[in-house]
Amino acid sequence: MKANKRNKVIKYISKHPNAKPASVANAVGTTYGYAYKVMRSVLDAVEDSVATKPNTLVVEKSLTSYKGTQSSSDGSSADYYVLPNGAKELQDLISHKNMNAQIGEIFRSCYRYGEVAHSKMLRDAKKIKFYAEAEIKRLERLNEGKD
Repeated sequence: MKANKRNKVIKYISKHPNAKPASVANAVGTTYGYAYKVMRSVLDAVEDSVATKPNTLVVEKSLTSYKGTQSSSDGSSADYYVLPNGAKELQDLISHKNMNAQIGEIFRSCYRYGEVAHSKMLRDAKKIKFYAEAEIKRLERLNEGKD
């Protein structure tokens, strides 16, 4: 099934090289994140042969127009949910997003919530609350006097 969806995305972007990931997703019936991921993989696959694949530059332009700006989502997936290349573990995501210690602990606790014997759901929930409160205090200290 995935190969079929992937082929639909590739076929669509070959016919519509200026298409944004959201319009590709709508046209082929997949999520924004999946369309973005396939478009990114196409770009990565042909990066060395840009001269022979002029549409690659258009795909790259449509993808990079989303980077460095605040993203929004229609409620489905969005580019900020696409996993970075090479991510194999939770720590890869924590590093990729440059999370601080508090946010990293919240993320870990949410990910394993109720799944491990040494950390029951109540313990994880309390840990999430503890680190969220610590992060709020840190941000409040940073913002003191800036209003």
